[in-house]
Amino acid sequence: MKRAKVYKNFINGEWVKSHTGETFKNINPANTDEVVGVFQKSDKRDVNDAVTAAAKAYKKWRLVPAPKRGEILYNIANRLLKEKEQLSQDMTREMGKVLAETRGDVQEAIDMTYYMAGEGRRAFGQTTPSEMNNKFCMSVRQPLGVCGMITPWNFPMAIPAWKMMPALVMGNTVVIKPATDTPLSVANLVKVMGEEGLPPGVVNMVTGSGGSVGSPMMHDKRVECVSFTGSTEIGRKVSEACAPDFKHCHLEMGGKNCIIVMDDADIDLAVDGALWGAFGTTGQRCTASSRIILHKKIYNKFARKFVNRAKAIKIGNGLDEKHQMGPAVSESQMRSVLEYMKIGQQEDGAKLLCGGGRPKGAKYRKGWYTQPTVFGDVVPGMRVFHEEIFGSVTDLIPAKSFDDAIKLANNCAYGLSASIYTQNVNWAFSAMRDVFTGIFYVNAPTIGAETHLPFGGTKHTGNGHREACTQALGVFSEWKSIYVDFSGVIQRAQIDNQ
Repeated sequence: MKRAKVYKNFINGEWVKSHTGETFKNINPANTDEVVGVFQKSDKRDVNDAVTAAAKAYKKWRLVPAPKRGEILYNIANRLLKEKEQLSQDMTREMGKVLAETRGDVQEAIDMTYYMAGEGRRAFGQTTPSEMNNKFCMSVRQPLGVCGMITPWNFPMAIPAWKMMPALVMGNTVVIKPATDTPLSVANLVKVMGEEGLPPGVVNMVTGSGGSVGSPMMHDKRVECVSFTGSTEIGRKVSEACAPDFKHCHLEMGGKNCIIVMDDADIDLAVDGALWGAFGTTGQRCTASSRIILHKKIYNKFARKFVNRAKAIKIGNGLDEKHQMGPAVSESQMRSVLEYMKIGQQEDGAKLLCGGGRPKGAKYRKGWYTQPTVFGDVVPGMRVFHEEIFGSVTDLIPAKSFDDAIKLANNCAYGLSASIYTQNVNWAFSAMRDVFTGIFYVNAPTIGAETHLPFGGTKHTGNGHREACTQALGVFSEWKSIYVDFSGVIQRAQIDNQ
């Protein structure tokens, strides 16, 4: 058997072993016999080294002209584009989602890097007339310092790029802790960044558990900002860790997203969208379409078509392009999803329409596979209606009317993404206004965000900040208002301007 490659931490421009001397294995979820790589099991000493390097590098990096910082990001994007296929295959091996999706993941990292490269010349402030004569007023963004980042396993290159690129173009330095299930994709990204011109210490990567790496990083007083994507439960702990020092804290957390299908909708289009929204990435997306709210007039027709299509989804190793859905990312994630399948079957009134367990067959025994699963007649009060499952499970929920559908959509602790399928422009615009989410689609599923619009949610999904677009710059910078008085006398603003 081929020996797995050992990967090290990236600190101050060097690949170094952890202080513990211990490692952990990165397992292919489609074939648990394959060890994708061996990674460092780090602790607070490694975090200290990385933060020290980042704090030192910040002193010079903040003074590099922003357009020059952008040019380095542009070179990084070019390199990612050239290596896209290999990066995608590595991601499928460690994460499990099919190649078409990992190519999209890498492409999103490329898009974000190109976009933020341009912000090196477009991080606009304001100029405005003064109340007083011979006085000039303007505002500028200023960087924060060391930014700590904790990233998830479901988009192991896109989300790190969402976080790192705006931080870097603003003049900050970075310490990133990748998810323990998918460290290879972040290591690949950091390797490219280091080789394409980022000075030592500007980007640092430390692998290991949340308790051993994430916690000391966010409690380090030299870390001025923490950006986290993951569960609401852990996000609350991140917020509590940041509060005593008033650190910038960006949280992107859970979702329980819905598609509303009205009785005038193109049913076949809605079925296509709901399948992609529910079972793309094996349902392991914070934007997954895990609730499908159906007008009662088309409920049975939609359910019949949707279930037949869900049963026909080709499951298997994502490296084989005939497969449409890969495995869960890990054994623990698979077991969590299987437990929710049991919960759904025990809910009083819910009907299991397809799936409900693991696919049968020898080819699935070495992978963490689950079936596409659909529950019908789901209503509020059921756990599968309210709780984020993060797997290949979705619910069909009957609605009496448009108003009832909106009420059902908003009956949720989360507020990330939602959509409506309808030909009625009045319903479409009313839903856009009345469904309280950070993202909304019309005649499309709840997934498909683009890098030039802000990404994030309301309620328990986030804490008000956004990723992507120019809004991401606000997470990693502070505004400074500047007044230049060239009158030669003391002017007391409102006092002398009455």
